[in-house]
Amino acid sequence: MGGADARIVRNTALVILALVALRLVAAAFTPITFDEAYYWMWSKSLAGGYYDHPPMVAYVIRAGTMLAGDTELGVRLVSILLALPMTFAIYRTAAILFGGARVAATSAILLNVTMMVSVGTLIVTPDAPLLVASSFVLFFLAKVLETGRGAWWLAVGAAVGAALLSKYTAMFFGAAILIWLAAVPKLWRWFLSPWPYLGGLVALALFSPVILWNADHHWVSFVKQLGRARIEDFRPVFIAELIPTQIAFATPLVFILGAMGLHALTWRRAGALASRVLIETMFWTIVVYFVWHSLHARVEANWFAPVYPPFIVAAAAAANLAQWQPRARRLVDFCLRWAAPSGIVIFAALILQANTGWLSGYRRDATVRSVGVGWRELAANIETERVRNGATCVLTPDYGTTGWLAFYLPRGTCVLQQNQRIRWVNMPEPDPKLLAGKLLYVDEIRPDGHPFLNDLFTRVTRVAELQRKRGPLVVETYGVDLLEGAKADVLDRSPPPELQP
Repeated sequence: MGGADARIVRNTALVILALVALRLVAAAFTPITFDEAYYWMWSKSLAGGYYDHPPMVAYVIRAGTMLAGDTELGVRLVSILLALPMTFAIYRTAAILFGGARVAATSAILLNVTMMVSVGTLIVTPDAPLLVASSFVLFFLAKVLETGRGAWWLAVGAAVGAALLSKYTAMFFGAAILIWLAAVPKLWRWFLSPWPYLGGLVALALFSPVILWNADHHWVSFVKQLGRARIEDFRPVFIAELIPTQIAFATPLVFILGAMGLHALTWRRAGALASRVLIETMFWTIVVYFVWHSLHARVEANWFAPVYPPFIVAAAAAANLAQWQPRARRLVDFCLRWAAPSGIVIFAALILQANTGWLSGYRRDATVRSVGVGWRELAANIETERVRNGATCVLTPDYGTTGWLAFYLPRGTCVLQQNQRIRWVNMPEPDPKLLAGKLLYVDEIRPDGHPFLNDLFTRVTRVAELQRKRGPLVVETYGVDLLEGAKADVLDRSPPPELQP
């Protein structure tokens, strides 16, 4: 490695370490989201699968809390640190496929300044470990291409298996790999080799705990996720959300570079055929599915996580390899110069807004419902009511409130979601004694109230109305009802909609 390349590697490493440190600081003082609180509860009862997703997010959170405790930082620690091996994988992928430390360094930095990575590894969801695994799928496929050694297919299988343990979207990697092999003549020999099939067996072996868990639970997780978009639900309005949300998640300048990179790989033949096709198939196979999905149901912006590794490598190719006309070249240079600074500013502004609401003048924004600002104070007030009324358990109507209360109430407090018990099937059954006495029911105040509570209890008394606030903004107002005299099982054990006839 020459002096210039060594300098690029050193500077890139310093930038990445600084970005990871910034996320760790933000993670420590940003309240967890309701999804994170939910997955944190999963991590207390590890299993081969869960109602919503495979188990990898629970493993990641469990590892972090073992190191840093049941704190906001503990929940997020390992997810944020996994950005380091992820960045290595992307760096090496770009170097293998398109050559040179500059392309590799550009890929590493651009990936880390996207909101998909900076926020997506800080806010721990199944997409965080999926993003890391996706980076290694691409890296190991690049190693197959570089070395021609069949043993790398075992690593591909391990990475695909880890991706499948993160989220079911990873099943599309199989189709993308087949298309890649079929589209590049020099790779056809792998169809006659046992190595890719052995890699497939590795992926299946790693994914087998999820299959076994679903077999024991009426295939509920598969039915829930694979049945999201039904052909009869044709609602193309959702497709209009795709590009704006991805511009935001990629950050505008990185999005422009990525789009130009995909164009350059397809039409300007930037790079070798096998490298170009690998990037294109790993990107477009999943994107085509989500476009189809958006014709029937909403596609959340973070679902695109597995396409970001190839998208970012394409962006680096656009910036460093493609030949552009002068006007396009100026645009590329502008985006490359300002992508990292603008990404850092956007991240800092988003964290500031989520925690304080200052940038919107304390008005509502997209973060106010999901980030648990004000929950620590609200939970303290709810605990005061629980103790004052002698309640032995707190009931809630949804998994988000359940997770937040379990996280912010004193450890060991009985908190249960009254309905949708399938979400908690891996957790021990609650002690019946805790449900036999006085209970609290906590939910947002609703115009129609909760009439079903009168059918379950002889006495329902509103004991408090408490606000969750971010600064002067009242986010929600919660009613706290004291429940006495249970007439039957207080938990609704009806099967989930996916299992109902």
